[in-house]
Amino acid sequence: MPKILSKFIKIRGANIHFLEAGDPQNSSILLLHGASFKAQTWQDIGTLELISQNHDHAVAVDLPGYGESESFSGNPVSFLIEIIDGLNLSNCVLVSPSMSGNYSLPFIAQHSDRLRGFVAVAPVKIPQMAEHLQGISLPTLAMWGSDDKIVSLDHAELLQQFMLNVQTIILEQAGHACYMKATQKFHTHFIDFVNGVNPN
Repeated sequence: MPKILSKFIKIRGANIHFLEAGDPQNSSILLLHGASFKAQTWQDIGTLELISQNHDHAVAVDLPGYGESESFSGNPVSFLIEIIDGLNLSNCVLVSPSMSGNYSLPFIAQHSDRLRGFVAVAPVKIPQMAEHLQGISLPTLAMWGSDDKIVSLDHAELLQQFMLNVQTIILEQAGHACYMKATQKFHTHFIDFVNGVNPN
């Protein structure tokens, strides 16, 4: 079983916790989390192990005020910039479920060139950010549960309407946190996407 390390990085005086798996020399994947979850969730369902076995490098971060991370005084975009720069995650794939859309979507609107891919797992804030995402060509995988009662499937269509390179996958009989109910299918589509955007 791949080794998963628990670490901290200090950002503007705040201790931010993250889990790391795989060789940092490999292509990186940065995983955020929803409001009911934390970095540990990605370890619990096997995502970090899967990424490592796929010969990629995984970092799952506890967002400020969640899990073992302290609160952070800066804005969400500056937080992601400092995580990506501080952990040398340039050109990573960003995975963003639910509440973490408050971080990922404003970041992508301004800095999509710093990523090689985006996995949008029913993130919040799409209607508010849609026009700011207009014309962005970042390869994007949008995954939704068919029974999502929190972020409707209309938001996936909105993402596809404004961004230029979006593939949408609907996981049947799964709710908002579709990766919890349909974990195997989620992982299959996720790894296929990652392999498609990885450097050869």
